[in-house]
Amino acid sequence: MADKFYILTIDVGSGSGKAVVFDCDGHEVSFAQKEWSPKVLRQHPGSQVFDTQETWGILSACIREALEEGGINPSRILGVSSSSMREGMVLYDHERREIWACPNIDARAREEVVEMLAMGIAEKVYQIGGDWLNIISPPRFAWIQKHEPETFKHISCMSMISDWVLFRLCGNIVTDPTAGSSSGIFDLRARNWSETIIEMCRLPKDIYPPVYEPATEIGRVSEEAAQATGLRQGTPVITGGADTQLALLGTGNYKAGDWALVGGTFWQTAVISDSPLIDPSFRPRTLCHVLPNQWMTEGIGFLIGQQARWFRDGFCQEEVQFAKEHAVDPYLLMEEIAAKVPPGSNGVIGLFSDIHNSKSWKHPSPSFLNFNIYSPRTSGKAECIRALWESAAYVAYGNLLVLKEISGAMPKQVTFCGGAAKGFLWPQIVADVFGIPIRVPIVKEATSLGCAMCVGVGAGLFKNYGQAVARWVHTEKIFEPDMEIHRDYLEHFARWRKVIANFMDLANDGFLTPMWRAPGT
Repeated sequence: MADKFYILTIDVGSGSGKAVVFDCDGHEVSFAQKEWSPKVLRQHPGSQVFDTQETWGILSACIREALEEGGINPSRILGVSSSSMREGMVLYDHERREIWACPNIDARAREEVVEMLAMGIAEKVYQIGGDWLNIISPPRFAWIQKHEPETFKHISCMSMISDWVLFRLCGNIVTDPTAGSSSGIFDLRARNWSETIIEMCRLPKDIYPPVYEPATEIGRVSEEAAQATGLRQGTPVITGGADTQLALLGTGNYKAGDWALVGGTFWQTAVISDSPLIDPSFRPRTLCHVLPNQWMTEGIGFLIGQQARWFRDGFCQEEVQFAKEHAVDPYLLMEEIAAKVPPGSNGVIGLFSDIHNSKSWKHPSPSFLNFNIYSPRTSGKAECIRALWESAAYVAYGNLLVLKEISGAMPKQVTFCGGAAKGFLWPQIVADVFGIPIRVPIVKEATSLGCAMCVGVGAGLFKNYGQAVARWVHTEKIFEPDMEIHRDYLEHFARWRKVIANFMDLANDGFLTPMWRAPGT
């Protein structure tokens, strides 16, 4: 292995951080991941904090572990890059110290969203920047100005979270269009900061970093970062970007008309276009894709991976223990249990995430309904697992139908990647619900692979992304739909939509606590 070269990627997700090492053939050599949970400020309802110091410590440990596990000499790393959740941002003072940061679903700026809605600018922001006001940056700046004026006075620069990782590695603050466009301050068509949005939203001026396309070398690993991570000082640092867009690239979806479903903590049903798709009803979001002159529009399945993790930890202790003792994935054991249950989960309905509607983005109180208490063997844990899996597929299908409406096209095949694609049951349920073949690539950690492609292009390993895809992306399996089951699922889907709509009334009336509600809804 001494004569081989490698690429290292870092990912900051909503539920974990990870470092992955790939060889120059696109094979995963080593992997280190550590789960985390969000921090909240009790005095600020809806808040979530992104702890930069703690997170950097976790990521540094992941990098060291990945290098050690793979037996990698740091001098053989061609380059390093990062990916992350979208929308989350980091603010810096004049000495480039982090002074404020939040993850994507921080929802403390409720009053500020309402105030901006009253200004009549929300639709204009959506038309320029592709997203509604609720979890993008402008209301967060207004919140800081109102509640933390001293912090606001010292803001010198902002970045998105993947940009922050690059800053920690090399000391330079930049952004790229995939991450930057998730701020809600971008002009999608220009792939750069929008002076119009900055002016309309009364945002600070002159704090926005330069924009570089993915695969651009922006610096070298610093001495300080090398000591923290075990990387070699001077290793090239190359722009990566936002997790979903890189996942699309990592599955070979980089052309207009390509469709994908990314199954991580959040699920994104996405379509790529050669011009920004702006929904007149303000439902999905549109962001810049990795390649210039390309955009992606997505519908979000909210916290689906977290729902599976909650059920695993709360109700599947036996499976978790067995998995530890036999070195298997506990989710695989959960799927084996749920596979014995017929489609429709013997009537049990899971209510978690709703179909994405940016203008009115809220979700019911997490629930399972419709148990048959006279038949515990056919109305228990196995049915709940399958109902949870099915509810995720229903959300993804509902988002697909919205994208079909605004794009004017229905996919002939959808690529499914991420942790949810590792099993045998979830991909088949998705295929049966969609009624469309579902392609699962060999590499499921598609975000990290797409990020590695950026490093490969930036370091000269590939001439372009097309060459990277041709060499690195391969299909493991195509799950064909059972059309008879699909027709049954259409009835289950229609029923689920009616139930979730009625169930939301209880949350709207204050009788139940929503799983999540965006500011301003």
